[in-house]
Amino acid sequence: MLRKFYKMHGIGNDYIYFDCMNEDISNPGELSKKLSDRHFSIGGDGVILLRPSAVADCKMSMFNADGSEGKMCGNGIRCVGKLAHDLGYVKGTTCTIETLSGIKKLDFILGADGKVASATVDMGAAVLEGGLIPSTLEGDKIVGYPLEAGGKKWNVTLVSMGNPHCVVFADPEKLDLEKIGPLFENHPCFPERINTEFVRVIRKNELKMRVWERGSGETWACGTGACAVAVAAVLNGYADMNAPVTVHLRGGDLTITYTPETVFMEGGATLVFTGEIELN
Repeated sequence: MLRKFYKMHGIGNDYIYFDCMNEDISNPGELSKKLSDRHFSIGGDGVILLRPSAVADCKMSMFNADGSEGKMCGNGIRCVGKLAHDLGYVKGTTCTIETLSGIKKLDFILGADGKVASATVDMGAAVLEGGLIPSTLEGDKIVGYPLEAGGKKWNVTLVSMGNPHCVVFADPEKLDLEKIGPLFENHPCFPERINTEFVRVIRKNELKMRVWERGSGETWACGTGACAVAVAAVLNGYADMNAPVTVHLRGGDLTITYTPETVFMEGGATLVFTGEIELN
């Protein structure tokens, strides 16, 4: 059976999207492993499904390149909102999307063609308690904790934005992420594995990061990771609360604002191409 797919990206964080509002897809984890291969298939960081919801305008289900299911993707949810809007499932300039990390609200910026060009997402409150990340480290906040990995101690700050993140303030251009990333991802302190961001502080409220995502390896962008980095920067004195923080990722820039109540993320959503693929 032929199914239409949408190849979309949020500042380089690219996924293969399927409209499942009227017809679902079985075994999406296995499908994601097959389709994410950049040499023998469409290629991407995973597969994301647009599904109906009983509690929001629509539902987002995401699967990493290794087939594991993720709770949320900050760049992916902007593309889900764009897809839902541009296909006519939602009207106007706002949208609510159900995820495994709760319901997220999006505000759209429309282009001249009436389609979504970018979106601001209310990502919800940052979770800082060590055990809720989840990690084996205890405390209300894990900030600048000396974690040993690969025979070296790294000062880490833990933040959950629906997905668990370990933020390390170390110049990413001077690190071999292919070697270091898996050491953090599979560290025994993190029972569900973890995403790790390596960050250089350019100046107050301006950061540059690279990310190693659990289940996908290094990706060009990570929305929840950029949110975690901005939160960690505030906690470590590198950025201000209630102020826009520019985060430079390999695929582009995101603007993050950390408030006492929630975290806002603003960035683009782009349709690259569409196609059809045979699904067994």
